[in-house]
Amino acid sequence: MTAAAAARLERVLTQAEFDRFARISGDFNPIHVDAGFAARTRFGRPVAHGLLLISILSGLAQTLRPGWRLRDQAIRFPAPTYAGEPMVFEVVAVAGALHEARYACRVGRADGSATTCDGVIALGAPDTGA
Repeated sequence: MTAAAAARLERVLTQAEFDRFARISGDFNPIHVDAGFAARTRFGRPVAHGLLLISILSGLAQTLRPGWRLRDQAIRFPAPTYAGEPMVFEVVAVAGALHEARYACRVGRADGSATTCDGVIALGAPDTGA
């Protein structure tokens, strides 16, 4: 691959960002936006939208391949991502071709206590129509 092979971002997500993402996406599932509801779930408090995490990871990968866009993803969420916790977002190149680049991606708590999102995302080159 000729592009940079990895990118990392440290970030603390906020409840206000969860709420904004709900307004933008239309996903008002109370597990993301209602502290009272979330308190009664196994998570105990609101958790980040999975698509919010994927959007951040996709944007991070796009810093390595400017102009390329998310084409595919296979992601899992083994632990919740909460507002107010320092998180580390990482993408690492695992394969590349003329019109596609694949990145292993991970979101984890900055203290190393858990991975909250991981998998593979693929970016497509601008001329592929992806």
